[in-house]
Amino acid sequence: MSVVWLNGRLCDAHLAHVSVADRGLTLGDGLFETFRVHSGMLRHLDVHMARLQAGAAILDLPVPSLEDVQQAGQALCQANGIQQGSARLTVTRGVGPRGLLPPENPVPTIFMTVTSGVPTCSSVSVLTSKRVRQDEKSILCQMKSLNYLPFILARQEAARAGCEDALILNLAGRVADTTVSTVVIQESGRWLTPAITEGALPGVARAVLLGAGLVAEAEIIPQRVYDAEAVYLINSLGARSVTSLDGRPLPQCQVGFNKLCAALDIPLSS
Repeated sequence: MSVVWLNGRLCDAHLAHVSVADRGLTLGDGLFETFRVHSGMLRHLDVHMARLQAGAAILDLPVPSLEDVQQAGQALCQANGIQQGSARLTVTRGVGPRGLLPPENPVPTIFMTVTSGVPTCSSVSVLTSKRVRQDEKSILCQMKSLNYLPFILARQEAARAGCEDALILNLAGRVADTTVSTVVIQESGRWLTPAITEGALPGVARAVLLGAGLVAEAEIIPQRVYDAEAVYLINSLGARSVTSLDGRPLPQCQVGFNKLCAALDIPLSS
């Protein structure tokens, strides 16, 4: 990546900078979205922007329009010669005085970066986090905020156990999410995923499956995960089949996994 998009213009990555007084840096006051790039275009832009705008309404944070993000993404991909990969849009509240209260008229810091790559279908081992729980009643569950510390802690916990991701339960002890993905279980031939009211992030891949009528919402206790025909983790950049949970092998369903990848337009890994 040699070029980034910062505050409305393209610039060399090594010249881009953010103020040390930026609230995104000092307080995690901001939002982000990670898009899949296909043929130099941002995929599912409308779903991503709907989530960004919903979070912005909660935070009272100005965010760019869909048209501005679309144009920025195209220009950035072209400048970096990227046809397939991912793009991350970050919006902070910008520079502010010391203290928690935001400035009355914030000037947000907005930047986008792109990385080459392809979406993948793969496998993953998972650990149920004992350190982190998701508060399903928290308004923060509804947005992708810059404060990712709980998920970082859970990911570290999983890594220490030799796992690639961590399953996050809510305060009621039911499944909410993982650190970076929506949980989907296959049960009696159906695909089921936790509802937003369970503390699940309103994921974009999740929205695609729900919109197509391919997945239904359900309360999922850990035992249902153990007993499932198969367990999958999905997000904008790929799909993974869970091979084990807490050291316990889980069943695999290649047919179901192939169908899931096809529904999300993700090429099967060779």
